[in-house]
Amino acid sequence: MSENKKLTIENDFSIRDTVFLKHDIDQKPRMITAIIIQEHGIMYEVISGMEVSNHYGWELQTEKTIY
Repeated sequence: MSENKKLTIENDFSIRDTVFLKHDIDQKPRMITAIIIQEHGIMYEVISGMEVSNHYGWELQTEKTIY
């Protein structure tokens, strides 16, 4: 008999959230398109235009930084 198993994660952001990279001088808005669960933590796939990249939660923020 198969058993239903559930995985619960505590993620900082959700799919379709708009975020900004803390280290991006241009502060381009990016949308989260995937949450990637890895052995060493959670990464987020983000997209801005045609550019896709993966980042840890500590690299992202919901507010734009004005440099």
